[in-house]
Amino acid sequence: MVDNCAMSGGRNPIFAFALFCAAPLLGGAAAPDCLLCTPEKDAENKPEKREIPLRIEVTAKLSFSRMALTGNGGAQVAVDPESGRRNLNGDIMGLGGYPVAGSVTLTGEPGRGVRIDMPRSIRMLSSTGGSILINDLRTTLNAAPRLDANGKLDFSFGGKLEVNGNMSGSFRGRIPITANYE
Repeated sequence: MVDNCAMSGGRNPIFAFALFCAAPLLGGAAAPDCLLCTPEKDAENKPEKREIPLRIEVTAKLSFSRMALTGNGGAQVAVDPESGRRNLNGDIMGLGGYPVAGSVTLTGEPGRGVRIDMPRSIRMLSSTGGSILINDLRTTLNAAPRLDANGKLDFSFGGKLEVNGNMSGSFRGRIPITANYE
């Protein structure tokens, strides 16, 4: 490589080698004119555009609030994902507090379509060993969700809590939510 650069200007090889080694220090002002000594500026050497990773932030946890069973017939409690309202059916009554639909903010590459997966049901457990089921988990997402021009998508989710038998305690569970670019 040094020999080709030395031949282009008719300089002696030692001077050409010194010039070749000093060129990066000179900021390109005295860089040789040969193709072997300068980096190519074609599409292959351009840096790749990096994809912005998706980030999921749960901004509100799904909560059915406080309730009490009034009999042994079982009950259903639904929280609507759009309004956040609670609907009680069966042998159950509300004890105050506010139900809350879960809400999520997804951020990533502006304008990209996304696929969001979450289970249709989960089991919640209490510290006393009780177990209840949340069925019909649903979201406010449309059929083809897409991040907006700012790379953001907000959605809510709710579901139906089903209680069978005599249960008591504070029940907790995790709802796994995954998101991927389409």
